[in-house]
Amino acid sequence: MNASGKTGPLVEVEDLSVNFVTRESNVRAVNGVTFTMMPGEVLCVLGESGSGKSVTMRALMRLLPPKRSVITGKIRVAGEDVLAMSEAALRRMRGATVSMIFQEPMTAFDPVTRVGDQITEVIRLHRGVNQAAARQRALDLFELVRIPSAQQRLDAYPHELSGGLRQRAMIALALSCEPKLLLADEPTTALDATVQIQVLILLRRLQQELGMSVIFVTHDLGVAAEIADRVAVMYAGRVVESGPVRDVLRSPLHPYTAGLLASTVHDQPPGRDLETIPGAPPDMRNLPPGCSFAPRCSLAGDDCRTTTPPAIEAAPGRIARCLRVHAPEAALV
Repeated sequence: MNASGKTGPLVEVEDLSVNFVTRESNVRAVNGVTFTMMPGEVLCVLGESGSGKSVTMRALMRLLPPKRSVITGKIRVAGEDVLAMSEAALRRMRGATVSMIFQEPMTAFDPVTRVGDQITEVIRLHRGVNQAAARQRALDLFELVRIPSAQQRLDAYPHELSGGLRQRAMIALALSCEPKLLLADEPTTALDATVQIQVLILLRRLQQELGMSVIFVTHDLGVAAEIADRVAVMYAGRVVESGPVRDVLRSPLHPYTAGLLASTVHDQPPGRDLETIPGAPPDMRNLPPGCSFAPRCSLAGDDCRTTTPPAIEAAPGRIARCLRVHAPEAALV
């Protein structure tokens, strides 16, 4: 609540940039990302591999290696300045206010410690309860995410669980301290199609029941359509289009978004050939001048190759970074 009694944004990110600096190069992984999220909202971040999605998520929790990464801009979560936090404050925030589901739970869990012990340790750290209460909470969480034989699974090692069960255990770990914001970094990538659907339905149900905000990172437009309220499309470390999920997927304003839609089977009529986006994403160590998508864009002109497009509000809640966007009727499909 703010002074006027109204609920303000849970997440405020302004002009966020992340550079990875080594002796040999400077990788500009994130370049001026700005967005806000309200409590209880689900934001889906789309884009090809290397577009800066996962780096942005890790920056929200300051999980990037401090000696090699330079973070600038502003990040506020639940009213707190994340970039100004001490290490002690970050430890209190992680898990309790913001939690993350990683792409591959097999590498996120300690392979030589029982899964239940890892979850109870987090609960005891943040909640200050005894071992018995923490274990009961872990058991309740396993049942919440519908892990069969929950009591037995608590005593299993990560390698003894299937991919789907490990992912559910990772969700239980992420929810163990009831975070206000859940970051889901492509949590279904390593799963088969049937298990993917189960996990997506589970995440959406839990989000609604617990009232969490969720940032869901994916390259799958079908996933975005199923789970998101709003969508942000990233390319070369920038958000090139954002807006309500139905508006963006039905009437994309940026050529890159239109290319993503044309290259997926989601919502395509039977028998239609899928299109491809020509070329390859740019080298983040040497971004081209002007619009980073211009070398792959059929609409690009000379101005696109020299001028970095500003964020244009083409309609209420619809933002696109493209010199060819001026109004809602400019939609590309």
